[in-house]
Amino acid sequence: MTGTIRVGIGGWTYEPWRGVFYPAKLSQKKELEFASRAMTSIEINGTYYSTFKLDSWMKWRDETPDDFVFAVKASRYCTNRKILSEMGESMERFLGQGLSVLGDKLGPINWQFMGTKKFDPADFEGFLKLLPKEQDGVRLRHALEVRNPSFDTPQFYDLAAKYGTAIVYAVDDEAPEWPRIDQPTADFRYARLMSSREDEPTGMTSAELDGVVKQTRDWAKGGDVFAYFIAGAKVRNPAAAQALIAKLK
Repeated sequence: MTGTIRVGIGGWTYEPWRGVFYPAKLSQKKELEFASRAMTSIEINGTYYSTFKLDSWMKWRDETPDDFVFAVKASRYCTNRKILSEMGESMERFLGQGLSVLGDKLGPINWQFMGTKKFDPADFEGFLKLLPKEQDGVRLRHALEVRNPSFDTPQFYDLAAKYGTAIVYAVDDEAPEWPRIDQPTADFRYARLMSSREDEPTGMTSAELDGVVKQTRDWAKGGDVFAYFIAGAKVRNPAAAQALIAKLK
């Protein structure tokens, strides 16, 4: 059984996309509506910095197609702390802001850790124990984006698998020290591709995109795949996502 491969970008508000990705005269209020019909998923990044009102979550849900899925970046107040197992209150505030109203449109939650955060097995397991499997009856899927080389160890892979959490495959050519962990620890995969280049109209060459096609199809043999073009040459990321979607067809 092959999972669904969803491809998208990080966020949908970025001024340089106007006239490049968005039609020049498109109302800013219609940007999500437009982007969600060009992509199959979008990672909401603003939730890393602040919470949003219930009305915002309902608006995002209602403006997107029925088969569209959001990923959500978890609050930095949960992950940027010395003792991870003490994030309980921050996690409840993050999960309780309204994201469950997305219903079937709620994809994975990306818990991103700073590059200075090293792997401490006991502390990290304390964090994983706090992650709930559902919120208001809606299933929650969790992905872990780690940026310190100390996480590149079987002990971390085993912990992630024990709690059914995915490890984010993060590629950034400007951060070669980040561990590129490609391990099947959950029933889905999550990738953040940060290597787009401005001199390439589609962010990556056709050959490079073919490599991503093969990789995502291999991952899909084990479940759903969520792949996002983030950072890099951000102005090219929508074109890169659209080119990958076309190749996957």
